[in-house]
Amino acid sequence: MVQKAKILLVDDRPENLLALEAILSALDQTLVRASSGEEALKALLTDDFAVILLDVQMPGMDGFETAAHIKRRERTRDIPIIFLTAINHGPHHTFRGYAAGAVDYISKPFDPWVLRAKVSVFVELYMKNCQLREQAALLRLQLEGGTHQGADEKEPAGLLAELSARLAAVEEQAEALSKQLDDDSADAAAVATAAHLERKLTGLRRALDALEPGTGGSTAALPTQS
Repeated sequence: MVQKAKILLVDDRPENLLALEAILSALDQTLVRASSGEEALKALLTDDFAVILLDVQMPGMDGFETAAHIKRRERTRDIPIIFLTAINHGPHHTFRGYAAGAVDYISKPFDPWVLRAKVSVFVELYMKNCQLREQAALLRLQLEGGTHQGADEKEPAGLLAELSARLAAVEEQAEALSKQLDDDSADAAAVATAAHLERKLTGLRRALDALEPGTGGSTAALPTQS
């Protein structure tokens, strides 16, 4: 069973959180509520999230300050943040949102279809990255086990073939996702994330190819999981 991605919803108003849940429930992912910046930072200490929807106007720690804390933490700095605000103070206010590390800045009331589409892109990218990490972990496990195999034990060719097939499926999905983003209206952050994913896939494919019998590349370096 494919594990669901977690989406963090941060807003001090319960009715806004309820509205976001209604809009995003169709994505069939795990929606996590936080009613303040402090509560959001606490949730981020223990769970991994595909994307954060962050209200700007909150009492105490506002959205900008919350985002600054998120971006300072190594564990959370790469999580996409979409700012939501009911107040439009013009280009300067929007620029402040992007400067704080947001990938998008949406004014309320927003189009539910647009918001759901934007969130779904980051969920897909997150899931592809998770699949890639799993493939890399399996490959590392096989390599570590292979160094202790005796001469009579089974060759790892079967597992390599299975890993190659799984990687091919991820590559196909990543290519389809990149084509969806290949237009002028796509978010620059989503396009950059997709390109980074493709580079990681290419590195893993090269490592797998180097392990094929007869290549003499059993010591090939594996891509990192960053």
